[in-house]
Amino acid sequence: MKFKLDENLPEDLADLLGSFGQDVATAAKENLSGADDLVILKEAIAEGRLFLTLDLGFADIRKFPVGSHSGIVVFRLHDQRWSAMKKPVERLMKSGLLAQLKQGLAIVDETRIRFRLPRESGE
Repeated sequence: MKFKLDENLPEDLADLLGSFGQDVATAAKENLSGADDLVILKEAIAEGRLFLTLDLGFADIRKFPVGSHSGIVVFRLHDQRWSAMKKPVERLMKSGLLAQLKQGLAIVDETRIRFRLPRESGE
């Protein structure tokens, strides 16, 4: 899978995703730090990457409807330090659920993963 990490996510996350064999691009390494979040999301869409962020605004399906992007994962964690984030990220990666996320939204917290997926055409 291909991922784009928002600038608010730690470099350790890129390293962990890479250890799972994933293709990871980061806003920081692409000189997009400080860029508007929409610019980074548009880059992710153009590259066919899932966009990962801590920004809860991306969970608003009125602003970012499912089906209008390559997929968004929002981490909604009480403690956003890497030491607290690592376990939910590993759970997400090991679940195999990301393969279903194409153009959808996943919200990951300390204990669960919630999905909002685009409706199948013809429904």
